[in-house]
Amino acid sequence: MTKLRFALAQIDTCVGALKGNADKVLEYASRAASNNAQVVVFPEMTLTGYPIEDLALRRTFRQAAWDTANDLAQRLADDGLGSLYVVVGTVGTEHSTQKPYNRLVVLHDGVVWAGYDKHFLPNYGVFDEFRIFASGDRSVTMDIDGVRLGFAICEDIWQEGGPVADFAERNIDVLVTINGSPYEEGKTDTRLQLCRRRAAEVGAPVIYVNQVGGQDDLVFDGGTFVVDADGTLLERSPMFVEDLSYIDIDSAAATQKPADIAPEMDPDGEVYTACVLGLKDYMVKNGFNGVCLGLSGGIDSALVATMAADAVGGEHVQGISMPSMYSSEGSKDDAAQLAENLGASYDVQPIKPEFDAFQKQLDLEGVAAENLQARIRGVIVMAYSNSKGLLALATGNKSELACGYSTIYGDAVGGYAPIKDVFKTKVWQLSRWRNKALKEGLGLGALPVVGYDPNAEGVVPASGELIPNNSIVKAPSAELRPEQKDSDSLPEYYILDKVLTAYIEHSEGRADLLAHADFDEQTVDTVMRLVDRAEWKRRQYPLGPKVSALAFGRDRRLPVTDAFRE
Repeated sequence: MTKLRFALAQIDTCVGALKGNADKVLEYASRAASNNAQVVVFPEMTLTGYPIEDLALRRTFRQAAWDTANDLAQRLADDGLGSLYVVVGTVGTEHSTQKPYNRLVVLHDGVVWAGYDKHFLPNYGVFDEFRIFASGDRSVTMDIDGVRLGFAICEDIWQEGGPVADFAERNIDVLVTINGSPYEEGKTDTRLQLCRRRAAEVGAPVIYVNQVGGQDDLVFDGGTFVVDADGTLLERSPMFVEDLSYIDIDSAAATQKPADIAPEMDPDGEVYTACVLGLKDYMVKNGFNGVCLGLSGGIDSALVATMAADAVGGEHVQGISMPSMYSSEGSKDDAAQLAENLGASYDVQPIKPEFDAFQKQLDLEGVAAENLQARIRGVIVMAYSNSKGLLALATGNKSELACGYSTIYGDAVGGYAPIKDVFKTKVWQLSRWRNKALKEGLGLGALPVVGYDPNAEGVVPASGELIPNNSIVKAPSAELRPEQKDSDSLPEYYILDKVLTAYIEHSEGRADLLAHADFDEQTVDTVMRLVDRAEWKRRQYPLGPKVSALAFGRDRRLPVTDAFRE
């Protein structure tokens, strides 16, 4: 035989949920077999979830994971699926050193075939695998019904040499790579071009199966695909949803027949959906049924509330308006309108009584008085969180987080921060996209996220929009003093975000920044000073989904105490 039918199981796993992950493998394997698949491929670290970080160092966890793999192999056989080849990821142990392996195994005929251990270990950005895992076998092949498969795990195809170089000399018919590749803007095309190069190297089709779902501050977008030996796209699974797709490979054919190819998503839709999925999975996997947040009438809280309503339904969103003596009537109206548009619960808790009580004792002025207002609001938000069992959401964006333009223990409180990796200019962009998507038929709650029913119609509010246009177009302000504008303390966001991108994401120094034609010296020095002084605040900020190439936290690690100045 020269033909194999592959099932591509793009699933959402949870770290540590060994039985739940195994149950899902069994479910998808059964569906694959019913559609005549001979091989079903799951993502990296399927049984353990990914990334497992230092859980890999715990002997009892590794043993439980290995027991789960053996048990699953037997369950597959008991259910009449023993003839199916089930490719899964898990953690193994190098017994001479007791170091953990990031391992691919094939379950078949009731047994675990210990197939391949990751060769290249990523040690950059969000990854720290070199400290945790041992490096494994250089290349492994397996013949199934006359078709020779080569196996790789994620990073192995990103590096030159290694397994792919070996496969080029071993006449494989298909290269199968299982992946836990986190989402970041623009990465989907990078993966595709990479696999086209690898397909040309090995002279065979490449099957790229990726994980989907949120795990703490990472979001995995799925986007599984297959390319032919000549680079032709043969299959592409939809992004941000669990999916089971199929591809037939004939090793005797010069070219392969295409299967289903999901349409590409709008770039802003990708980022927005990644933030929603990150929030939704964080809630589901940690047992939260609803959220609470302050609604100021500004664009940041409006976007976060809309994302939350898309993730869990407006009825599970508790908005809290906390006006002060400086809050404009327009802002209060915008907050109320947003809550109505989303079908969210909405309470008004004026902060003047608490502010006056503090001032009787403290008599604060200037920034201290402004921060007091923010901290009172933080106390109220956390009181709702504690009393109602809700996940408190922080609404700060990446521009504010970069410059320290938030009040620690004030508007920085919360358990999750959906837009912490989204610059302010992007916040406006995503807000306009969501309103445009509503007009094009993507109603509230109808985003492609895990659990999404493609036959369901999303809710369309009576106003015909989700985010009030006034929240998008008005000048941003914290409204902590009369006539306050963000531009009083920060450069205009259209230039600030350009400087931040160069300084943070491209690691440019002062001389590099001053070489930009549109960056003046005062702006550069101001931004660098603000960013450098705010590292201690960022260390205390809640988790939030990574959507850019370089997010605060795992990606960018700088000392808090740092005397270097340029």
